[in-house]
Amino acid sequence: MNERINYMYYGLDIPNIGAFSDARALADLARTAEDAGWDGIFLWDTLHYLAENKPVADAWIALTAVAMKTERIKIGLQVAVPARRRPAKLAREIVTLDRLSNGRLILGVGLGTNEDKGFGAFGEEMEVKKRAKILDESLDVLQGLWSGKPFSYTGERHQVKEITFLPTAMRTSGVPIWIGWLWPKKKPMERAMRFEGASPQRFVDNEFGELGPGDIRQLKAYMEERRAPGAPFDIVVGGPVFEAVRNEKARATLLAVQEAGATWALQRVEPEDEIATIREAIKQGPPKLQGA
Repeated sequence: MNERINYMYYGLDIPNIGAFSDARALADLARTAEDAGWDGIFLWDTLHYLAENKPVADAWIALTAVAMKTERIKIGLQVAVPARRRPAKLAREIVTLDRLSNGRLILGVGLGTNEDKGFGAFGEEMEVKKRAKILDESLDVLQGLWSGKPFSYTGERHQVKEITFLPTAMRTSGVPIWIGWLWPKKKPMERAMRFEGASPQRFVDNEFGELGPGDIRQLKAYMEERRAPGAPFDIVVGGPVFEAVRNEKARATLLAVQEAGATWALQRVEPEDEIATIREAIKQGPPKLQGA
């Protein structure tokens, strides 16, 4: 590992629910974030998670509004769920959005949660292992269609007769993919190894939390042992980013995860938060850490 502290980017993890279901408002927040020096804005991709009696926006259309309102900031979803989508349609949407944003799109993907009624209410696959298999096949198909070359595929869930999709993504390597899962499960780590990043959430003793420095070092070592030397790989964590602007303890928390190898820290926004309050917090900009 390098002795120098890794640079860490700062992003916002924003729901598409409640007051945040207004695509224009999300686009305005994204522009505010870009002007204030943030590095990324990522939307939830829920159909009905935490959304009882609340309005919900389509995350892809909202992200399109965000792309049109911004120029520099990275954009993406945390996390999209390919298991409930047709991969050919998803491939078209992703490449179109990537080109619209001039190559700023990052695709976070995961299995989704059964607490999102977008699964059970519509007869989608509820069994997690089966959904994991669908996810793997979907990622295979997405990457094949992004190649711009003749592609065919035979899987248990998806079959593709030879076809060529154009255009390709802006970057020759395709759209970067971050894999989300519940840490410390090992199988998803193998999935993440094949892509460009990991955005796990800690789930231990039935409690959710964020990865600590020890977890990050373990994940970083795993990837460095199994990936090509020097191949870039993002480790994405949640953290007290808003607090760290003025709070020394929060800054120390972020500095510790940065030193351990995290490359992105995302500030989570909750559906019940007030847009005006979040806008003011965004205007502060991300924190500047000592030693970074």
